[in-house]
Amino acid sequence: MNVETVVASSSDWQPKIVALVCTYCTYTAADMAGSLRLQYPPAVRIVKLPCTGKVDTIHLLKTFQTGVDGILVGGCEVGDCHFLEGNLRARERVEYAQALLEEVGFGAERLEMYNIGASDAPQWVERVKEMVARVKRLGPNPLRQLRAVTGTGNLNRVMA
Repeated sequence: MNVETVVASSSDWQPKIVALVCTYCTYTAADMAGSLRLQYPPAVRIVKLPCTGKVDTIHLLKTFQTGVDGILVGGCEVGDCHFLEGNLRARERVEYAQALLEEVGFGAERLEMYNIGASDAPQWVERVKEMVARVKRLGPNPLRQLRAVTGTGNLNRVMA
């Protein structure tokens, strides 16, 4: 398979986005959005964490290495973290990962952190729509395209 084939087959492509979210705030907002039957694109897979402060730079980079097209980190509102400063630590790590992604030419726009309160289901929906639109504009994860071209199913070997 060559690059042209990969690009041509991407017209029906739907992004794969992982949302790493705080149990106490963003997950609650996402859950409330479901209860309120607010519609948002199904491209997002939610991973519930005790706190976004648990997210480390290596987790973000390795998630991209699996072929995910975008990552949304959803933490508590500033000053409202259940673990005091977890959301602030997460923001620093996200910004560092964005700098690394930009430096290697991957693009920082595929990774974003939002602070969403527990009762703010409409903001969750808006942020998901925003992230899906952004990732659609950027296209598929370049590592996934590389995997299709090289024929290897293991991105770790491609990266070595």
